[in-house]
Amino acid sequence: MGEFWSKMTYRLYSRSGSWEYDVRGLLNYRLSCYVNALLQSFSATTELLDILNKWHPSDGTDERNVPLQLRNTLEAMRDKSHPAPHKDFLNCLYNQAIRPSTQQDADEIFHIILNLSQKQMPDAALAQEIRSLYEIKVETQVVCSKCKFIHRAPSSLFSLPLAICERENTLESCINSFLKLQKLPDSEKFYCDRCDEKQPSTHEVKLVSLPPILCVHLKRFRNYDGFTWKLSNKVTFPKSFSTEIFAAGQSENADCLKTDEDYSLYAVIVHIGTAMFGHSTAFISPNQDEMWFYADDSCVRPSTWADVQDTYGGSHQYGETAYLLLYRKKSRNSSG
Repeated sequence: MGEFWSKMTYRLYSRSGSWEYDVRGLLNYRLSCYVNALLQSFSATTELLDILNKWHPSDGTDERNVPLQLRNTLEAMRDKSHPAPHKDFLNCLYNQAIRPSTQQDADEIFHIILNLSQKQMPDAALAQEIRSLYEIKVETQVVCSKCKFIHRAPSSLFSLPLAICERENTLESCINSFLKLQKLPDSEKFYCDRCDEKQPSTHEVKLVSLPPILCVHLKRFRNYDGFTWKLSNKVTFPKSFSTEIFAAGQSENADCLKTDEDYSLYAVIVHIGTAMFGHSTAFISPNQDEMWFYADDSCVRPSTWADVQDTYGGSHQYGETAYLLLYRKKSRNSSG
């Protein structure tokens, strides 16, 4: 059965009937399920391959270049005759970024791949395009409770880190919690440059800009007294949502968040198991229509939105739970 599924692909067609690409499984090499699941999401992110295909290196044999190996892998994944489309990419990561045959965190690997793709891309303009595709710009604001001076610290993220509560959650409630104004405890007084001493303060994260591809990280792992455990609490998330959901959290320095734009879900990275021993799989909707596919390493099968909803969590401690959500920004006036 394993050999059958390792060769199984599903061919997607556009509405015009022209061939687009195959959704194919990826063999698990040395516990590579976390990379395999991410590669399925990258394969469904056509914008990324479009950027990588603009690059024409003079020497295409660099085995340690992540963006080159990533591009080769994404191209090979669309060729069902290729026996091992991702093996060179895995070796590239194993040689310089992650340890093989060990438990990995999908969000950490996501950041490693994007950071190395940007860093090792010799074309500065294309490196910036890779960054801009995923970059979330935020501003941390700490307000002195005495003099009211606002201390601003800009930063950027490749995924939106949303803590979940030990009860039922919604994506919107997690976003609101992330953007919520918080009073710092007296034990964490902030040093105010204006007052020239530590003062009681409030802390708030404000959004400056959102990217074309928004990665949401549902933070299911907690550390307590040196022990890490997984929160399997329910987190519901929609197939699409409006950018208006972020309106209250905009910075005064924000690029205007347009109110006529939506984000549509097209990939979900799933975690199965415990914090210490787990497995990653992926749901993808390459055409962002009603058709979903489920990829569990070499096994690929058609799926449904109802199957994706089963990853909300809350039913079983070690069951399938959504960990990373990939949304694509789209104007409501956009066609296709």
